[in-house]
Amino acid sequence: MRPYSRITGTGSFLPPRRLTNADLVAQLAAQGVESSDEWIVERTGIRARHFVDAGSASSDLGMQAARKAIEAAGLKPEDIDLIIVATSTPDMVFPSTATLLQHKLGIAGCPAFDVQAVCSGFIYALTVADALIQSGSATKALVIGAEVFSRILDFKDRTTCVLFGDGAGAVVLEASDVPGILATDIHADGKHSAILCVPGHVSGGSVLGDPVLKMDGQAVFKLAVGVLEETARASLAKAQLTEADIDWLIPHQANIRIMQSTARKLKMSMDKVIVTVDQHGNTSAASIPLALDHAVRNGTIQKGQTLLLEGVGGGFTWGSVLLKL
Repeated sequence: MRPYSRITGTGSFLPPRRLTNADLVAQLAAQGVESSDEWIVERTGIRARHFVDAGSASSDLGMQAARKAIEAAGLKPEDIDLIIVATSTPDMVFPSTATLLQHKLGIAGCPAFDVQAVCSGFIYALTVADALIQSGSATKALVIGAEVFSRILDFKDRTTCVLFGDGAGAVVLEASDVPGILATDIHADGKHSAILCVPGHVSGGSVLGDPVLKMDGQAVFKLAVGVLEETARASLAKAQLTEADIDWLIPHQANIRIMQSTARKLKMSMDKVIVTVDQHGNTSAASIPLALDHAVRNGTIQKGQTLLLEGVGGGFTWGSVLLKL
C-alpha cells in the first residue's frame, strides 16, 4: 500500500522588529508618502507586520521555524530526509535557500530544493512533499515557507508597501498508515503574470528591469476570489467531502476582504477562518504555515480536525490542500 502523509509538527518565526501601522506611516511620511492607520486597516485588515534587520535572510527565518517544527514532531534534524523551501526571496540566485538552510540545521545528504510559486508556494511545496512521500522517496519531510518581502518593496508606493511583512512557517510531514493529507489541487496561468510581479533580473553584474514589487490590486482581488473558491471545491470533491466537513479554513493571509469573500462563497462563517493578517501582514509563502502554527499552538486547532489550506499568488498561481491534522 502507498503510504499517506501527515503533519506531525508545526513551527513559525517572526523577526523581532515589529512595525505597527503608526510606525510605518511615520516612516513613509518622512519620505513624503501619505498614508494612515485607518486607510490601511479599512482596505486590508492589517495592523502590524514584522521586518528583518540587516544581515538576516530567508534561510535564517526558515531555520528558526524549522527547528520548532522538528521539535514539535519529536524528531531531530538528522531524522529529516527531504527539505523543500517555498520562497520568492531567496538568499542568493543560487544555491537554493533549502540547501543553505539544510547546512544551518547541521544535516547533509538528503534532497533539498526551493519551490517558487510566490504566495501559493507553501501549497505547491506541501503538494510536492506529499507526492514524494506517497511514492516512497521520503518518509520525513520538512516543508518551509520563508520570506523577506521588505527587501523588494517600493516604499514610495503606498498601495503595496503597507501590505507585506517578513516571516517563516514550517511543518514536518511524515509517512503514515493513517490519512493526513486528503487531497491537493494546484494550478497556474502565466497570462496573468503582469498583475503581480517583480519585473527585474540580474545580468552582467547589474540588475536589469525593476527590482521591486508591482501589483494591480483590483485585478488580483477579482481573480483571487474566483480561483480560491474553485480550488477549494476541487479538493473537497477529490476527497468526497463538502464545505460542511471543514473545521477550519486557513487561507493565504493577503487581505481580509479576499478572505471574507472566499468564506462567503464557501458558505463558511468567519468564525471558522484562521486570521493572522492583522498582525503579520502578507508574508507570501510563509503566511499559511505561520497561521497554522499560530492556531495550533494557541489551541484553536485540535488534533483530528479537518483543515482546508488555500493560496493564490503571482504567476498567476493558486491551489489548496485538504488535510486532517
